[in-house]
Amino acid sequence: MPDAHPHGTHIYRSETGAREIRDRCEERIAAWPALTPLPEIHTALGTTRAFGAPGGDAAPVIVLSGTNFNSATSVDLARVLQRDRPVVLVDLPGQPGLSEAIRPRSGRAALYGAWFDEILPLLTDRPATVLAHSLGAAVLLAAKPSGLVRSVVMVGPAGLTAAAVNSDLMRVALPWMIGPRDDKSTRLLDHMSGPAYTSASHGGVHPFASWMTLVGRHCRTSLAPGPLPLECLRPWGDTPVILATGSDDVFYSPARLHGPARRLLDADVTVLEGAGHLAMYEQPERVAELVRSLD
Repeated sequence: MPDAHPHGTHIYRSETGAREIRDRCEERIAAWPALTPLPEIHTALGTTRAFGAPGGDAAPVIVLSGTNFNSATSVDLARVLQRDRPVVLVDLPGQPGLSEAIRPRSGRAALYGAWFDEILPLLTDRPATVLAHSLGAAVLLAAKPSGLVRSVVMVGPAGLTAAAVNSDLMRVALPWMIGPRDDKSTRLLDHMSGPAYTSASHGGVHPFASWMTLVGRHCRTSLAPGPLPLECLRPWGDTPVILATGSDDVFYSPARLHGPARRLLDADVTVLEGAGHLAMYEQPERVAELVRSLD
């Protein structure tokens, strides 16, 4: 039975900030009329919002975003994907967006896995490909394989190994956390992006800078999850999986993922040349090709 009052950490620092985040998300989603809200889903982790767009005749794709990203930030990606297939975008509870604003304090992997098990049959009535980025991949892998998941594409996935953290990251992350502004957000995002997607290619301001400034001001951000236990990963061995990461991904580099991918999922790592950790947004056409290859 879904819990009407989920317990955990409120992700927004104030109700004003929550409204500003939600207003930004609703504005971005409304700008593409083809993307329409699906009925609200009431789960053990609270209300979940999802959005669907019609598309071509191929199998539908369900998109699970990474930390601090959501349906609204995935609109441009969805426009590319829907040329081939229907698209469903899902906001994770406990992340900035339009779903429940409470993040579980403990046992997150199991809770998020159960959450995806709960919502999957309400998102699709036929087998779909799940496209998961970073945190979204860990959520998927913590769930149970299902006949409704025909295949999986994971980009810069969490859950297989710990994210790399070093002094270079801290030099750009700490100023953003202490006093978020667009210039600080840009430096952080430039560090996370491949060379063709930095601010230098976008007029001096990163495309996601204003969004990350909002997140820094109004949200209690979360860290990347650690590796999942083997019992979560082993059952996915019978599901077709493509595991990809950017050649310049500072958190989950090809070298960092190669061993765990082969050992835990019997999968090779597809390298997206020139992309960083935001590869799903940097190279949407290439990501759509990966999804298409599983049709």
